[in-house]
Amino acid sequence: MLVEDLVVVAEFRDYIYPGLVSTGKVECGGDKPFHVVINAENFHALEALTFTHRGKIDAIYIDPPYNTGARDWKYNNDYVEGEDLYRHSKWLAFMERRLRVAHELLNPRSSVLVVTIDEREVHRLGLLLEQIFQDAADIQMVTSVISAKGAVRPGKFSRVEEHIFIVSLGTVEITPWIRNMLDPIEEDGSDESSLEWLGLRRREPSSTRGARPNQFYPIFVHAETGRLHSVGDPLSDGVDRGSIVPPPGTVPLWPLKPDGTEMLWGLTPDVLRRNWNNGFARVNRWDARRKRGTVQYLPGGTIDLIQCGAIKITGRSSDGSVIGAMALDEETPPPKRVWNLSSHNAEIGGTNILSSLIPGRRFPYPKSLYAVEDLLRFFLKDKPNAVVLDFFSGSGTTTHAVMRLNRQDGSRRQSIAVTNNEVAADEQAVLRAKKLRPGDSDWEKWGICDHITMPRVRAAITGRTPNGDQIKGEYRFTDEFPMAEGFEENAEFFTLTYETPVAVSHNRAFARIAPLLWMRAGSEGKRIDAIPAKGWEVADTYGVLIDLDKAAPFCKAVEGNGSIRIAYIVTDDDRRFQSVTRHLPDAVESIRLYESYLTNFRFSMGR
Repeated sequence: MLVEDLVVVAEFRDYIYPGLVSTGKVECGGDKPFHVVINAENFHALEALTFTHRGKIDAIYIDPPYNTGARDWKYNNDYVEGEDLYRHSKWLAFMERRLRVAHELLNPRSSVLVVTIDEREVHRLGLLLEQIFQDAADIQMVTSVISAKGAVRPGKFSRVEEHIFIVSLGTVEITPWIRNMLDPIEEDGSDESSLEWLGLRRREPSSTRGARPNQFYPIFVHAETGRLHSVGDPLSDGVDRGSIVPPPGTVPLWPLKPDGTEMLWGLTPDVLRRNWNNGFARVNRWDARRKRGTVQYLPGGTIDLIQCGAIKITGRSSDGSVIGAMALDEETPPPKRVWNLSSHNAEIGGTNILSSLIPGRRFPYPKSLYAVEDLLRFFLKDKPNAVVLDFFSGSGTTTHAVMRLNRQDGSRRQSIAVTNNEVAADEQAVLRAKKLRPGDSDWEKWGICDHITMPRVRAAITGRTPNGDQIKGEYRFTDEFPMAEGFEENAEFFTLTYETPVAVSHNRAFARIAPLLWMRAGSEGKRIDAIPAKGWEVADTYGVLIDLDKAAPFCKAVEGNGSIRIAYIVTDDDRRFQSVTRHLPDAVESIRLYESYLTNFRFSMGR
């Protein structure tokens, strides 16, 4: 036997200690949190997330195996053999183990679990959810049409639908949208019943400074409140924006991309001033510390509907911007439990979009991007910093949908996607004929994560295909824009590893657990990837203290950085740990390593 043929295994009840290794990243979102994509067996990844996100997840969306017996991608359907007499009970055991861990991750005060399924396991899944989520405020089921032409089945009714279980925890409620999800809507969108604010900065690659006259100028806002103060005059192309002196107590906002590229505003100064005076412009999501916000405006069509009375103004926000509703209805229509929207068609919103993003790469049955987006909007509309988890990520639709929601309202929601690197059954046969096997680079490159998920997320953000070409086509429905524009988002890709307790307890695995410490602090900003030589280090949202003799400068640095959320303190002495904790700000969470890691972050195969 060759040494390379040896495989290290663990006994069923042995403890396993996970770590993460970064396999790449894409940064187009400035200081926004990173979306995280993890290549792993999802049960192990869920156990790892109990350390980083226990009780912190706002929404879980999963599309698990439907247990159909299909063998095109094992991850999607073929969990057990179709002829297995115990296939239903095995599927239930498979799901129960993962759902119980998922329950620990959800925020008990306000969160939602969404599970899609078809007729084969819908009733068993419903009973399983009732068993696991006995504390749920509500469990509902929605039926959604995903293909109006239907799947023809000889001698049976044609299937056009799938089912969506929605498990609500705590006080979570839906936020009604502009449609009831069943009744047809006008193609021109004239039935929209809420005000859709658009970002004022132009996003097309061609709309850089100088491309059009009079659309590069400062917008001055009050530094503390973020309210609009005044609109400056256009700058000539040769004038440095740094030479502009803002009125006292204000800061200038410019149409800049996260990388600093000077773009254009979507309106000229005179039009913006007129709209602002009428309450049709505002600054949203103002960050007083960073002096950042999103300038938004109402499009001309919406203003016309307001002026003709089709939309009535029901009030104004504290900054003077209007609040509106349809004049025909006193309330936004409540969504119904049967959905029939053309945007939810799996071909239109799934297959076609994936083909544009990663041409030539096949992934059967991708979910409609717009269906996932619409569903999440009901629960995340008023949660701009929500964390969304999908541990059956497949092609990465959930991450993509979260990015679309962020673009629509300027939010900073983040997603965690877990998928494996399973290779399609037909591709496996070809690879084995070439004497390849799992673990070989020429095998792994065809897996779901490496071949589909990661390239799809990267393409969506950058606006370019894996070959570097601009993506062709446009997004449709709620937010229509060229796919080549991409998104102002960040994402990092990881592979789950397995560490030994000896390595962990002696700091030899720090590089592997560093991403987990960063994720627990919000997956945001700088990461501390190595043991700091000076005995401590402070990043953007967390700090690590290795040498307790350096506690004084560490505590001082933490106190001087108002964005620090977590302090990781490495010690075997509980009294010294408590002593350091007392000198940290009350808002900073103290976590003891590595005892905390070994206790809370280990898992056994048997659980």
